[in-house]
Amino acid sequence: MKAYLTKWIPPRADFLPTITEAEQALFQQHGDWQTALRKTGHIVAHGPVADPAGPYGVAIWEIEDDADIAALTAEDPIVKAGVGHYEHFPMMQMRSRG
Repeated sequence: MKAYLTKWIPPRADFLPTITEAEQALFQQHGDWQTALRKTGHIVAHGPVADPAGPYGVAIWEIEDDADIAALTAEDPIVKAGVGHYEHFPMMQMRSRG
């Protein structure tokens, strides 16, 4: 298994205070998509980060050795709609509770 930290970068620094209704709907789909992947075990944890420099989202993934993290994150509904993008960071190891 491989582990990654992914960072979802919004399309603009003021994304949350200026989010449109269409983006809100996509953001809900984004959260539902991540929650479904958490239930299958692909995503270990996910959530928004309140960084003073600008908010973003993170997720910690555990995926099969032959899986492509970029292909997986490309399926995110918000990314498919062209709203924001991901950065991917391989983790050298991952330890978690349980």
